[in-house]
Formats: sequence, C-alpha cells, structure tokens
Amino acid sequence: MIKGISFLRSAGSRAAYDRLASFFSALGFAPGKGWSEENSQGASFLAPLGNLEFVDGQFPSTADVLVEVIALDAVHQAAATWLRAQDGEPAVARLSAITETPWKSRLFTVEPEPGFAFSFWAWTDPVKGKPVAVEGDLCATGMKFAVVVARWNAVVTERLLEGALDALLRSGAKRTDIDVIRVPGAWEVPAAARTVANAGRVDAIIALGCLLRGETAHYEAIYNEVARGLGQSQQETGIPHSFGVLTCETLEQALNRAGIKAGNKGFEAATAAIEMVSLSRKLQPGGPR
Repeated sequence: MIKGISFLRSAGSRAAYDRLASFFSALGFAPGKGWSEENSQGASFLAPLGNLEFVDGQFPSTADVLVEVIALDAVHQAAATWLRAQDGEPAVARLSAITETPWKSRLFTVEPEPGFAFSFWAWTDPVKGKPVAVEGDLCATGMKFAVVVARWNAVVTERLLEGALDALLRSGAKRTDIDVIRVPGAWEVPAAARTVANAGRVDAIIALGCLLRGETAHYEAIYNEVARGLGQSQQETGIPHSFGVLTCETLEQALNRAGIKAGNKGFEAATAAIEMVSLSRKLQPGGPR
C-alpha cells in the first residue's frame, strides 16, 4: 500500500531554494521529478532507502534529517568544497568535524543554508546494515573431484596438476575422492570433462592444460573451442568446471604461471572448484548457510 515518504519544508526564498538544490546535487543525490507551478516550485532528491523512525529515550545529538552514506569522508570533503565555492572559507564553520557516535557510527552535521541543518552518517562496521553475502567455503571434506589434465606441454601441465592436488588435499579432500584423467592435449579436455560430468559421480571438474601461441592461428582456434566446450558443459550439466587452461605467448610465461613466479594456476583452479561446490550446496533449498 505505501509507496514512499516525503518531507516538505519551505526554503523561505528563491535564493535559499537554489542553494539547497545546488548543495544536494553536489553531494550526489539523484534528482526526483520535482514540480514547478505558478506560485511555487519544488526540487526533490531521491535515496535508495527511506526510514521513518521514532525514538524512545535519549535522542541523538543530530539534525532532524539524517542521511546514511557509504563514503562519509568523501561526502564531508564534497560538503566542504561546496561551502568554500559558495561563501568562501568562513562558511566551512557551518560544517562540523566527523565524530564517533555512541551507536557505533561516524557522523557530521552541515548547514548549507542558515536554518537548514543535515546530518550525514555511516556505520563504523562496513557490513552493518548490508545483506550478508552467500559465499562458498574452502573446505573440500566430503567432496569428489575430477582433474582433467592434458599431456601436451607436460613440463607445464604436470606442475599445474601438482598445484591442483595440493589445494584439494590441503582443503580436506581424500585421495580416493580425486580422479585424475589424462588426455592428449587441450583440445580433448572439454570432451573428457563432459563425459565425466554426464556420469554425475563428481561434484566438480578441474580442467588443466597449456596452449602456447606459436606462429599460426592454430592457437586461437583451439583456445576458443576449449573455452566454449567447457562453458557449455558446465551450463548444461550443472557441474562446476574450473578453468585452469593456460594461454601464454611463451613457455617462460607458462612456467611462471605454473608455480615458478606468478603462483600456480592449477592451485587456483582447484580452490575455485571447492568454493563453487560449497556455494552450489548453500544455494540449494534448505542448504547450509
């Protein structure tokens, strides 16, 4: 039934009206429709959330209008900049310093026009008042995985495999719950992954391979089909597929990404697979949160 709430207050003069409209525009408020008639006009500003609150007990020392923000320091700086631009440095006296409140937040009050005070505030806890995200955990206990690894460029892919197994075992997976499936090259990875996914015996598939550019277009053709095949298999079977197929210009780059300098992409692919299995379970009706 209720659509919204508006607070109306007369600006008192056209000059005050223009100043208040300018101030709220400078602080980033989304403009509403407003109105303009023969005897009056109104400027409205919109916020994603509005609250009508009643206080029983000690009333906080704030202005009547409180505006919650997510970047209080930036808003404070914007208010100071606006005041200096409008009335010079003395006007900044109408802007209080940011202070801590008893209700675990930070707050400042500004008076852009005499008689019109507004308080801006933000929670000191960055997740206060925000929905808690549903995320996967990095615990592989009780999960089953298939690691599909290409033999081509084995000097790289074997390092990727070692990284993936390390991540799975460190996270609680049992060796008996990990199937390692070797294929000739990256081209064959999607077909093997799809076969395993269709069988439905694993919770996630980790695809590992290595493609080096060389001097022909062969590289692009294979990479596009590998990516397309794995993505299609994941979407159609509902089994998470993590992408650990390296696409590099040189062998040196590939080795760096296989544990020498830039971390091990096999390890990262395995942790992504664990997280996605955990997340998938949480998103099921009645799943753990």
